[in-house]
Amino acid sequence: MKKAIIRAASRGHLNFGWLDTWHTFSFGEYYNRERMNFGALRVVNDDFIAAGGEFPPHPHNNMEIITVVLSGRVEHQDSLGNKEYIRAGEIQVMSAGSGIIHSEANPSTEEALSLFQIWIYPREQNLAPRYATRNFISQLEKLKNQWQLLVSPVQNSEQLMINQDAYLSLGEFDEISTNHIYQLNSNISGLFLMVIEGNIEIENEILETRDSIMVSDINQIKFSVKSKTRLLAIEVPMLFR
Repeated sequence: MKKAIIRAASRGHLNFGWLDTWHTFSFGEYYNRERMNFGALRVVNDDFIAAGGEFPPHPHNNMEIITVVLSGRVEHQDSLGNKEYIRAGEIQVMSAGSGIIHSEANPSTEEALSLFQIWIYPREQNLAPRYATRNFISQLEKLKNQWQLLVSPVQNSEQLMINQDAYLSLGEFDEISTNHIYQLNSNISGLFLMVIEGNIEIENEILETRDSIMVSDINQIKFSVKSKTRLLAIEVPMLFR
């Protein structure tokens, strides 16, 4: 097994006033040659956007972009004609494919917006761009102490589809136990696991809020929960085109 720990405070940090952002991997003005990607996982940005803050229209291509809204709401507009508010407890998948232009804004005049933006390299390039959203919070609250799969390579009523052999899951754990497991879907994948809030013990390491672990060459990993904890799991191929 290979593993690496990324402590919350060691991430790249930039504060532009309207945007306070933490980068797990190199992004924008933050560059760390030791943190370029983890397999097909290219970006995990932890963004806090002030009331009225906005990413103006900008282009993307050949990237799978996932937005998980933790608090507040984001106004999304794109060149496909979509205009939508994505609220806390909702997730968005945008397959940029051959090209898309979009903007993201915090429409509130009072409330800050907190979200994760995740980029994953695609399996196939230059496909037609796609966009989809779904709510996850109601099901997450029902599925205590187990994983809720939100994004996968397969389109169905329970998950959003991604153009990569990748899986994104959330879990809310309040059972103080050493028996929690993440079972990988493929033996050629690696797992990125972040503590959104709370703390766990995993591979003899204590991870606290916004700490992450990256592991590969495993089929499953066990962890214990020390307090009420919410986790983000992203499983990606380690070798990709």
